[in-house]
Amino acid sequence: MENHTHIRVRELSVYYGREQALKNISVDIPEKRITAIIGPSGCGKTTLLKSFNRLIDSIDGVRVSGEISMNGDNIFNPKIDVTLLRKKMGLLSQRPHPLPMSIYDNVAYGPRIHGIRKKRKLDQIVEHYLKESSLWEEVRDRLHTPASGLSVGQQQRLCLARGLAVEPEIILGDEPTSALDPTASQRIEEKFLQLKARYTIVVVTHILRQAVRLADYVVFLYLGELIEHGPAEEVFKSPKKELTQGYIKGVIV
Repeated sequence: MENHTHIRVRELSVYYGREQALKNISVDIPEKRITAIIGPSGCGKTTLLKSFNRLIDSIDGVRVSGEISMNGDNIFNPKIDVTLLRKKMGLLSQRPHPLPMSIYDNVAYGPRIHGIRKKRKLDQIVEHYLKESSLWEEVRDRLHTPASGLSVGQQQRLCLARGLAVEPEIILGDEPTSALDPTASQRIEEKFLQLKARYTIVVVTHILRQAVRLADYVVFLYLGELIEHGPAEEVFKSPKKELTQGYIKGVIV
């Protein structure tokens, strides 16, 4: 099957004050695949991920050069609607952050902002996306109880449902299972594998085994530089660069 590019990165550099976090990154993120961004701590993984939906804009002293295009449109174009851009990219953080409201209202929050008011329609949306995130059967009888009462793993699936409810094109995950126990982590991984049929998924992970389980495509960063990228099977089984080989073998951490 032909892989279409969903996000195209060209000569991307990001500076925090005088410190350069990313150095001339150029890579294509394939559509409806799972791309894993891997590399040691502090190598720029999260900076690259949060460049895609311009969440780095809110950081004091940040400076960006180069280009990121989504569906052919440069996201740094001053005319780009950043709110709409972020609607197209749901983000799962390291720790789940449910809104301080009920389970139902967490999922309905985005659709309400975008103008959906009818209760019947909201009921359908909430049920659909709680099922989509494999949470419906666990919460259907307590939809109007506080989301804070859910386990951490359930909260992360609720955040996934909330993100999907605004109908994004892309799911971004910033180490989305790092705060979860093994069972909850497995459920999120299984969900990603199902969702990639309909969404482009980009995941930052520090767990190499997770990247091996999930990734169709791999981006390996080291000290802010793109060392190697390509189909996961090629990168993991026959990496071309010595640094990649060292990282996969556990020599570089």
